[in-house]
Amino acid sequence: MNKSGRSFYLYFVIIICLLLFTVWVGTLRVPNSGYTRGEFEKQMEKNEVAVVTICPGKDTPTGSLKIVLKSGDEKVLYVTDVTEMENIVRAHGIDCSVESVPEESWFLNSVLPILIVVVVCVFFFVMMNSQNAGSGGGKMMNFGKSRARLTMGGENKITLDEVAGLKEEKEELQEIVEFLREPGKFTKVGARIPKGVLLEGAPGTGKTLLAKAIAGEANVPFFSISGSDFVEMFVGVGASRVRDMFAEAKRHAPCIIFIDEIDAVARRRGTGMGGGHDEREQTLNQLLVEMDGFGVNEGIIVMAATNRVDILDPAILRPGRFDRKITVVSPDVRGREDILRVHAKNKPLGDDVDLQQIAQTTAGFTGADLENLLNEAAINAAMDKRAFVKQEDIKKAFIKVGIGAEKKSRIISEKEKKITAYHEAGHAILFHVLPDVGPVYTVSIIPTGLGAAGYTMPLPEKDEMFLTKGKMIEDIMVSLGGRIAEEIIFDDITTGASSDIKKATKVARRMVTRYGMSDNIGVINYDDDDDEVFIGRDLAHAKNHSELVSGEIDREVKTIIDDCYRKAKDIIMEHEDVLHKCAKLLLEKEKINRAEFESLFDTYYPQPEEPGERVGEKQ
Repeated sequence: MNKSGRSFYLYFVIIICLLLFTVWVGTLRVPNSGYTRGEFEKQMEKNEVAVVTICPGKDTPTGSLKIVLKSGDEKVLYVTDVTEMENIVRAHGIDCSVESVPEESWFLNSVLPILIVVVVCVFFFVMMNSQNAGSGGGKMMNFGKSRARLTMGGENKITLDEVAGLKEEKEELQEIVEFLREPGKFTKVGARIPKGVLLEGAPGTGKTLLAKAIAGEANVPFFSISGSDFVEMFVGVGASRVRDMFAEAKRHAPCIIFIDEIDAVARRRGTGMGGGHDEREQTLNQLLVEMDGFGVNEGIIVMAATNRVDILDPAILRPGRFDRKITVVSPDVRGREDILRVHAKNKPLGDDVDLQQIAQTTAGFTGADLENLLNEAAINAAMDKRAFVKQEDIKKAFIKVGIGAEKKSRIISEKEKKITAYHEAGHAILFHVLPDVGPVYTVSIIPTGLGAAGYTMPLPEKDEMFLTKGKMIEDIMVSLGGRIAEEIIFDDITTGASSDIKKATKVARRMVTRYGMSDNIGVINYDDDDDEVFIGRDLAHAKNHSELVSGEIDREVKTIIDDCYRKAKDIIMEHEDVLHKCAKLLLEKEKINRAEFESLFDTYYPQPEEPGERVGEKQ
């Protein structure tokens, strides 16, 4: 909660307390009495009343009677007409006296109302002043103020030593730190400080963390803002915020400005429906001027992060604006191990947990994926009321993160279980037999949270920088294994293989149109830009090839699928005995591991059991 919000609640509470105090004081002046006029008259008739004192009210006929009984008890009676009651008392011959009219409190009548009015006026004055002078971005008079959050040097405790798995990226950024620390040694040889650094990479690879670490390492002020914070419904507001942000940065130079998700404001110009004068383009124009225009912004380094560098405007990518373009990739096996050690620092691990093995078998995981994996494992340990994380927790977390939580309570008919068992056995056999896609880690017919009736999880044993044609062919064969097993055993097919068919078709089409792996089509890229419509360069999304070529592509894709289907079917038919044994074992145990599955073959090669990177084929 910001300062103005806290002030609002403080004044609000003060006013409520004053009102409650006023009500309380008022109630003190009107005490409640259970003594009635009927009781008083009966006691007068019985001659039980000794003395009556009449207390009239101010300027009203109302008042009260203080009654002293002969028994010594004292009563109070509130009446609407004290004159009438005085006559009645005197008529009964009771000793009666009248007190003077009480004077009301000058504080309650004069000071308190004025005090309440003054407090209310002060309250509204402070609130209006905080709206006009506050730094919040949502105030009516401050649309053009920058929303960047400033972290002064020394407040940021993150350094490059705390960023694991990005060795080369940190080495490139180390030069920026040296520029900020000792600019003199660079200017002495005629080098200029880089004006901008663009961090590009997949989500979760650590782009934002790198920017924070650079600011912490250099010990300089750090302005952080999201690209969407510049976008507003009013034209000119975004440009005003850019000007205000750079003006504030000049006062704190040398400093770093970090714009996260810069693609929200720096998309290619002339691609939207608003022409060249919409709000986003005006903001981009101002950003271009501030980074490298007639103005001088020395000592300011702009860092930006995006995972959509392909849609950024070419003007912002040129040298002089973003001089450095650093690609942040998914970590390799050594980087994954370092990241796991960082995230495991505050998690007590059991003696059976081997972070090196986990790193070897989580190829393709980003830093965010690995952090999530260990966090889910820690949650599993806490749910089991254990004070440490076991290897079994990490295995469960891997299945939950990659495939979804298992739904063991879901009721499934025996027929559907049998179909699922043969379906997953078909996938598993191909994973085991084909050399480039296996081996199998887990086969299960337990439904998962993603709607799959079962899953087969492979165990990749090494990182792969690129795919080969043979590997892609084997991926297609594995995808078709479940459908083939259903056809062989039941002489019928189900809808369970729909996701497998979709995956196989996608791989085959990319082989033909993107990777040039078709002899008939040739080494030509016919792949359409999937993002073209969203960028807006061509709303019609025109194809870059003729209808004749489209037909050739479709025929070539079908040829690849049919050929893979035939080869996969031959392999499964050759191992039909394993297919039956695997399905039978799955129906008995619902889930089998690598050792249990490979024992179904004549040759068994023991391997360590660790979770893999890919999610297996799912029915």
